[in-house]
Amino acid sequence: MKRILLFIAVTIALTTWAKAQELPTFEADLGKQEAFGVEVRVPYTDVISFYGYIKPGATPDEEKGGKKYYYLYVWIPVASPEIGLRMVSPVPKKMKPGKEDFVMEDYTANSTDTKSYFDTWISFERADNVISYEDIVTNGKTAGWLNYGQNDDNSELPKQPSGNKYNSQMRISTEVSNPAKALVIGLYRIGFTTYKTGEVQGSFIAQIGSVVEIPGVKVARDLESLKAALDSEKK
Repeated sequence: MKRILLFIAVTIALTTWAKAQELPTFEADLGKQEAFGVEVRVPYTDVISFYGYIKPGATPDEEKGGKKYYYLYVWIPVASPEIGLRMVSPVPKKMKPGKEDFVMEDYTANSTDTKSYFDTWISFERADNVISYEDIVTNGKTAGWLNYGQNDDNSELPKQPSGNKYNSQMRISTEVSNPAKALVIGLYRIGFTTYKTGEVQGSFIAQIGSVVEIPGVKVARDLESLKAALDSEKK
């Protein structure tokens, strides 16, 4: 009983903190259980945030199916049992980047724009056979990509200014028996676009949650910047 009460107290405290930040607590699938007829999830131990902004008319990283796709490249240095991803647009007004967060220059330059946003759609992929950070640029540009899934609308996230819950979230559990679905060391990317055909523009915050702390995770808008960030850390 004491453990249950402690868990409830911690959950309430975390929920209160998250509400002040205008985002709900990011919670995992791992360890999910029923308590008093309610689904209870443990919050991710580690949450990494990336603040971004896409200018109107910006050149996409790729075009397919009539949609413009952009990518966030992620280096994950150790295997993980579960990864959570979510993207919210626009960035909630009370949320500001912290010292450990990743921030696009365009976000800083357009931080006063609180009205532009897009209907988010996200995917998560891993580069085939890029397991050394030295190979991020040379092999990352020609690598095949293994798809772990995608998400459009998620009811757990707050509404957009339109009043619709069009923000995106997904949780991915490693499949040890399936190499194509195992969350191993390597180069990953978060693909994002808008569900509707049209422009991706405005601010967004992308978050990566993990059930165990993963030191050394880096996020960048391109492979060169990702490699440079890792090189800098190694010095």
